[in-house]
Amino acid sequence: MRREGPGGAVASPPAAGSGPGSVLGPGFGEERREPLRTEFEFELPRGYVDESGTVHRRGAMRLATARDELVPLRDVRVRENPAYLSVVLLGRVVTRLGTLPSVHDGTVENMFASDLAFLQDFYRQINAEGHTRAAVACPHCSESFEVELAGSRLGES
Repeated sequence: MRREGPGGAVASPPAAGSGPGSVLGPGFGEERREPLRTEFEFELPRGYVDESGTVHRRGAMRLATARDELVPLRDVRVRENPAYLSVVLLGRVVTRLGTLPSVHDGTVENMFASDLAFLQDFYRQINAEGHTRAAVACPHCSESFEVELAGSRLGES
């Protein structure tokens, strides 16, 4: 059964139960489903420089699974130095970077510190919030607004 809401917009009846991807439709008080997004694009602040000197900035990261967070704990490098956990973890979830044929922990290990910090924040954002937007407030006028974190470069957003 379809129902017409304010302004002639049409909403489908809510699905039984609610879960990830469910949001309230505007003005309806009913749920609608958004497709689950599992991969997010980003742009590194500085970029990864490969052996030939090519800079790779644009890439993608997928949502982490429980396995992604458990497998690195068995890695000898992580056992000897827990700080290495983020390098191994990011090497598993970054699915592409520029024109590199593959991304692995060795790639992440050779990134600039600012890019590593960016990817750590990005990982937390997409896995905790499911999107790459952050709510912020202007320090001068206190107006609230959202910024997109995925494409931030140094000095932006």
